[in-house]
Amino acid sequence: MPPSCNWCAIPWRPRRGLTGRPSWRPGRLPDRSMADPDFLVLDIESLDPEGQGIAHHQGKVVFVEGALAGETVRVRIVRRKPTFDKARVDAILRPSSQRVQPPCPYFGVCGGCSLQHLDTAAQVAVKQRTLEDALAHIGKVRALQVLPAIQGPSVGYRHRARLSVRLVVKKGGVLVGFHEKASSYVADMQHCLILPPHVSALLAPLRGLIGGLSRPDRMPQIEVAVGDRATVLCLRHLEALTDDDLNQLRAFGARHGVDWWLQPRGPDTAHPLDPARADVLAYALPAWGLRLPFRPTDFTQVNPFINQVLVARALALLQAQPHHRVMDLFCGLGNFSLPLAIEAQSVLGVEGSATLVARAHAAAARHGLGDKARFGVQNLFEVDAAWFRAQGRFDRLLIDPPREGALAVARALSELPAEERPRRMVYVSCNPATLARDAGILHHVGGWVLRAAGVINMFPHTAHVESMAVLEMP
Repeated sequence: MPPSCNWCAIPWRPRRGLTGRPSWRPGRLPDRSMADPDFLVLDIESLDPEGQGIAHHQGKVVFVEGALAGETVRVRIVRRKPTFDKARVDAILRPSSQRVQPPCPYFGVCGGCSLQHLDTAAQVAVKQRTLEDALAHIGKVRALQVLPAIQGPSVGYRHRARLSVRLVVKKGGVLVGFHEKASSYVADMQHCLILPPHVSALLAPLRGLIGGLSRPDRMPQIEVAVGDRATVLCLRHLEALTDDDLNQLRAFGARHGVDWWLQPRGPDTAHPLDPARADVLAYALPAWGLRLPFRPTDFTQVNPFINQVLVARALALLQAQPHHRVMDLFCGLGNFSLPLAIEAQSVLGVEGSATLVARAHAAAARHGLGDKARFGVQNLFEVDAAWFRAQGRFDRLLIDPPREGALAVARALSELPAEERPRRMVYVSCNPATLARDAGILHHVGGWVLRAAGVINMFPHTAHVESMAVLEMP
């Protein structure tokens, strides 16, 4: 944390070296007229959902990149709009007690993280505030109880990632990493704090590998997927690979203990370089004795440590009993469905992707749950009350939608007669705005009570908010 300068009028200013790492030290104020309209001194009131500081000046909102709530900062206006301005910190005149030294040398340049300058406990508090504000302002509803935040490791947690690849002659060759902040450029990075250490250590060798292939300018990205027993790198290539390219990939994989997949076109074209290793990728839910195979292009949670706690919390809150029928909407690979099948009488998992449903079916059969867990394909953005009636009555409901939320589901459930509604539901969300919208419909139209809600810190050091809510019929 930068020290507070109570003894003099010299501000503490972020200064960046070649890596972009900010260091907090006193510096002289530049000879700049404070009458310059592009420079303002502002008091930061709060943080927005993107992690930017919020201030007001002459009736306009100013969003300040790099500022924290409670700070007094001098900023430079970088963009003016009719109703708001965008600014960046030029100097911190009074730092927040929650400001810390960012642990990553690329913070401020790489766009992968936006909150490393904020204490991790404070990050969680900011996300909880974001959730509560969304529920109050969008859904016009308030949770009766705040759930304890689900937290886990703040480094090395990201087991799924998309690395950009660019041939940049001016930088001396190929860059592999995340995009720079608010840019299409790739950050010049040698390692990454949030990737598992063994994956972070591959960034520099990958630069050399891709640079030595036949068309490094036609290989835009590498998908990273880390399972419990294997790590897969899926190379997107826009031109056919040569035999020498394939040999180099095989040698790299053997040397670094990774499996290569190749993706010449869309996600459905992804395939293993070594067909015998097609099924090595999986993640475990050890509390239920489950192991779920997946492909590197399938959706899975990026943070396996949090996911295990998330599943346990969801099942505990759902309170499914051995005689209950449960429906799991947006079920994916069966992340919640299969543990629920162990605890409840039966589970119906519904998902829009036939590919994921097929994998869920196979996993259920492999674990001897085929008679308790059924799966179906359905576009859940178009369901209505008649569709729910056709599925029969369910005692419990779990919803885990994408960022778009579950608007059609919320409306359809609210139209069902009271006796046909599930008595209790758990809603897992990756977007507090759509959760708030749907919870508002379920509460104000459907009559469910929002019993509890809380955040899940799935993505530490970012402003991304995941959350969970419990709704119950009174």
